[in-house]
Amino acid sequence: MTSPTLLEATPAALDPLAVATTLISVDSTSGHEGEVVAAVERLLTERGWTTLRIPVSEGRDDLLATGSPAPLVTLSTHLDTVPPFLPPRLDGGRLYGRGACDAKGIAAAMICAGERLRDAGIPVALLFVVGEETAHDGAHAANDSHLAPSTSRVLINGEPTESVLAVGTKGALRLTITTEGRAAHSAYPHLGRSATAELVRLLAELDDLPLPTDPLLGETTINIGRLAGGVADNVTAPHAEARLMARLVTPADELMGLLRSWVGDRARIEPGVTIPPVRLGVVEGFPTAVVAYATDIPALTRWGTPYLFGPGSIHVAHTADEHIEVAELRAAVDAYVRLATEALRSEERR
Repeated sequence: MTSPTLLEATPAALDPLAVATTLISVDSTSGHEGEVVAAVERLLTERGWTTLRIPVSEGRDDLLATGSPAPLVTLSTHLDTVPPFLPPRLDGGRLYGRGACDAKGIAAAMICAGERLRDAGIPVALLFVVGEETAHDGAHAANDSHLAPSTSRVLINGEPTESVLAVGTKGALRLTITTEGRAAHSAYPHLGRSATAELVRLLAELDDLPLPTDPLLGETTINIGRLAGGVADNVTAPHAEARLMARLVTPADELMGLLRSWVGDRARIEPGVTIPPVRLGVVEGFPTAVVAYATDIPALTRWGTPYLFGPGSIHVAHTADEHIEVAELRAAVDAYVRLATEALRSEERR
């Protein structure tokens, strides 16, 4: 399956640094990904890929590029980013900018690896989705599309794993907790009831709440992300709300049952977007780890056995210091080629 020269770059090969810099220079904050999708489509079309748009919502599309009518392996990541836009900047051996590691640098490495795989005769597809940073609507649209290739047996998803192969990912569950009070003049608080005070007392108990654990994935964690409530400083708050995100290591229903018992009749708790925890494929020779963040993988069930790998660190993603090491970015091209070929061999042995 693998050509002896597969891991050797050719003079005409794309430079992942140049591709990544081009992609980072385009603002593609979630919901506004059209320009970067068009840029990737132009690049791939010019280099002989067959490209297809997968509609997601008005003015928003995923991009599927195939190097073969019947791809066996799909390399996929997302092109949307969190705000704010940060232009690319090369400083020494690091490329800075929004999306440098999450995940435009990864997309660049995948494009270069995809070309090497295609040129070696391995049936490969590239899938670039939108909306990963919000509701994963791009991944769901790709999975539901009639364009999803029925032949794909391996899905390699890209997120910044520090160039190790993830054996599992925690899931995610968004939650809203709401308390209701009664407005009154704050000089006479006994005539009202403060929803904010009740919410604060409730949330203070979270640290002592026994949460589910898993031998592989570790502990469930809950982040209190946003708080809102009240109408004025001199009015007891009639309403308060907390937005939380749990990182799941067990099914969401298990955690929701525990949280509903904890809240009781003191508040209303409603689940939102939910992503289950997953176990992932491994390949001999790759170091492995568990990652705590959620990915598009649970929504891409039709694309083959899932693997998760990418250059860069999640610890700088979403920050003003987001960056990727240029050496790691370039090494990821070889890593994706090797991972794709070895994963296909594993599928053939099944």
